[in-house]
Amino acid sequence: MAEPAAPKKSPPPAIICIGMAGSGKTTFVQRLNAHLHEKKRPPYIVNLDPAVKNVPFERNIDIRDSVNYREVMAQYNLGPNGGIMTCLNLFATKIDQVLGILEKRQDSITSILVDTPGQIECFVWSASGAIITDALASSFPAVVAYIIDTPRTTSPATFMSNMLYACSILYKTKLPMILVFNKTDAQDAGFAKEWMTDFEAFQRALRESEGNEEGVGGSGYMASLLNSMSLMLDEFYKHLDLVAVSAMTGAGIDDFMKAVEGKCAEYERDYRPEMERARAKRDEQRVKEKEKELDRLMKDMDVDGASSSRSGRKKSVKVEEEQGVLSDLESSDEEAGQGMLERDDDEGAMDEEEEGLQGRYERTLMESTGDSIPEVLQDESFRRYMNANK
Repeated sequence: MAEPAAPKKSPPPAIICIGMAGSGKTTFVQRLNAHLHEKKRPPYIVNLDPAVKNVPFERNIDIRDSVNYREVMAQYNLGPNGGIMTCLNLFATKIDQVLGILEKRQDSITSILVDTPGQIECFVWSASGAIITDALASSFPAVVAYIIDTPRTTSPATFMSNMLYACSILYKTKLPMILVFNKTDAQDAGFAKEWMTDFEAFQRALRESEGNEEGVGGSGYMASLLNSMSLMLDEFYKHLDLVAVSAMTGAGIDDFMKAVEGKCAEYERDYRPEMERARAKRDEQRVKEKEKELDRLMKDMDVDGASSSRSGRKKSVKVEEEQGVLSDLESSDEEAGQGMLERDDDEGAMDEEEEGLQGRYERTLMESTGDSIPEVLQDESFRRYMNANK
C-alpha cells in the first residue's frame, strides 16, 4: 500500500520591519536573527537600506550589492532621501529575481526578515516600496512589524502621532500589522496597552498632561483633536497586536513570534482572498482595455479599407474613361485609313519603294543599251544622286 504523501510545507512568513529613525529597528532585527539561530531556525535576511554603513548581522540579499548609494547621489545630483528613493527604485526593477531566489529557498528557511531604511517615508510612501511589499505579499504570508520607541511615546500627543502613522501604514500596505514597543528595558509599555484598551485611561492622561512642556492641555484645539482621534482609533486598535520587547535584552521575542503566527493565519483568512480579488479585478480590467484597443484597431482597419476601396473604384473609373477615349481615337484612325504602324513595317515599305524606282531606271537603261548595268550605276555617288532626286 502506497504511503500517504507528506503534507506540503507552508511558505515561510515575510516579516517587514518598519520604524522611525532611532526606534531600534536594526537592533531588533539583529536580536530576532540571534533568537531564531538559537532555536535552530535561521532566517533569510534581506537588507533594503542602501545608506547604512555597517550592519550587525549577516545578510543573504543586500541592496548595497546592486546599487551604490553615494554614486547614485553624485550621478543624479540628489540629497540623502532622494538617493535612498532612487536606490529603492533601481532595486525594485530586480524584485522578480529576488522572488525567484526566495521561492527556491522557501523549503529550507523558516522566515524572511526584511530590514527597511530608517527614513520611513522613503519606503512606505514611494512607488518602489509598494512594489516590493506587494511582490513579497503575493508569494509569502507578509506581516508588517512597526517598531516604536517606547520611552519617546509616553506623552499622549506623541503616542497618538505614532498610532496615526501606524494606521496610515496599515491602510497603505493592506497587510497584517504588529505594534512592537521596543526598549522596554528603559520604559515599560504597560501605559500603551492601557491607552489602547481603555479610552477613559487615555482621557485621564490627556487631562493630566495640561500645562506640560509640550503645550498639550486638557482644553483647546489640540486636546479636542486628540480626543477625536482617540475615539476614531478605538476601532483601529482591535485589528492590531501589541507586543512589548527589548532588543537589548531579548525580552518579548517569543511573544513576537507567537504574534507572527497569529498574523499569518489572519493573512491566509482575510488578506490573501482580498489580494486575489484585487488581482482578478486588475486582470479583468486589463482584458477589457485590450478588447477596447482591439475594437478601436478593427474600426481603424475598416475605415482604411473603405477609403482604399473608394479610391480603387475612382481609379478603375478613370482607367475605363481613358480606355474609352483611346478606343475612340483608334476607331477614328482606322476609319480614316491612318492606322498606327510599327517601326519595322514602315522601314520595309520605304525600302520597297526605293528598290522599285531604281529597278525602273536600270531596266530602262538596259533596254536602251542592250547591255548589263553600266558601271556608272555601280558608282556609289550616282546612287546618292538618284536617291536625292527621286
